[in-house]
Amino acid sequence: MRNRLLAVVTALMLLPVPAVAGDFEHLGRQVAGPRDGWGAGTTGGSAATRDQVAYVDSRAELVAALAGGQSKIVYVRGTIDGNTDDAGRSISCEQYADPGYSLPAYLKQYDPATWGRVEPSGPLEEARARSQANQARRVVVPVGSNTTIIGLGDDATLRGLTLRVSGAHNVIIRNLRFEDAHDCFPQWDPADGPTGNWNSEYDNLVLAGATRVWVDRCEFSDGGNTAKPTYFGRRYEVHDGLLDVVNGADLVTLSYNHFHDHDKSLLIGNTDRPAQDAGKLRVTLHHNLFENLGSRAPRVRYGQVHLHNNLYVIPESASYEYSWGVGVESRIYAENNYFETARAVSPATFAKWWKGTALHATGTVANGRAVDVVAAHNAAYDPDLGTDVGWRPTLVAHLDPVGSVPRVVRDKAGVGRN
Repeated sequence: MRNRLLAVVTALMLLPVPAVAGDFEHLGRQVAGPRDGWGAGTTGGSAATRDQVAYVDSRAELVAALAGGQSKIVYVRGTIDGNTDDAGRSISCEQYADPGYSLPAYLKQYDPATWGRVEPSGPLEEARARSQANQARRVVVPVGSNTTIIGLGDDATLRGLTLRVSGAHNVIIRNLRFEDAHDCFPQWDPADGPTGNWNSEYDNLVLAGATRVWVDRCEFSDGGNTAKPTYFGRRYEVHDGLLDVVNGADLVTLSYNHFHDHDKSLLIGNTDRPAQDAGKLRVTLHHNLFENLGSRAPRVRYGQVHLHNNLYVIPESASYEYSWGVGVESRIYAENNYFETARAVSPATFAKWWKGTALHATGTVANGRAVDVVAAHNAAYDPDLGTDVGWRPTLVAHLDPVGSVPRVVRDKAGVGRN
């Protein structure tokens, strides 16, 4: 009998452990290091008591767990879809649509050939805006202060929703996959660019007026939702950005994240008017993988932004515009970043002038060769950029040799890396 019992116990011990928690539960108590960039010392919800720890696997549970300013740790299991009702049932674009809206009617009404190059207005545009507001009420999920959000295992995913940290303080987000925050009701803007553009709402993650935020080892993409038709000669774009740091957000570190397969990826500062951004928007980006992106990695206004040890993978020139957007009063300090590019991609395009005056860029390597990004830009484009940005980063835990960046970043960036 004893031998038989021992055999049963042994067999149970050999059964696989469910992958719900994996090895990632301990991340909930970790805090940002004392020199880990501008977000150094962020503690999130690490002080949460047992009754302030939640495990969620639905949109309704996520919304409830993230509310309030008390210390809290929220563990995400599996995939949570923002386009679901409180019972977990999927909500389609047609269900969000206002009775007065349809895409065929919108395309007919605002065709530039008959409507002209003025902004859409009238009952149909108002119905589109109401439809968009219906979706926003479901997919935009607010995050309270003193919060840590951790994805469990290597498949914790927030799909089709916007996690919005608005005016909150002290937030940590780690090991989460963000994908396909799509807008069912893009707006046609005939005055955007020389031929007009479709513009949409919803980024995967928004830090709006937030302070002390650490986003680490996450993944951001369109989730494969990339095949879209063309209307009025322009792609019907249902995605906005991957991550925005805006509205006076400050003291942020973005580390070991993977941004991929998107157009306009990361925006720091969303206006040329400094009502709330001057002296803020201090952000560090280190050891991130930026792969197959069109632009904004990042585009910066006003902020003191430190970019170091990031890897940029640009597989083709056709869909690539630039990586570093030098915007109004931006002070980008870039060092030891590595670019892997297709042959046709010129280092002159790594940075783009957006009314800024200076860019510090040292230690940059492209395809194994050192490049001077500012000199390459100035040789190809006007106006010239200076190199004095008026500050030098001091909150740096370590600066890796640029030659090691591809290996280190590929080993550690993205979800499921412990």
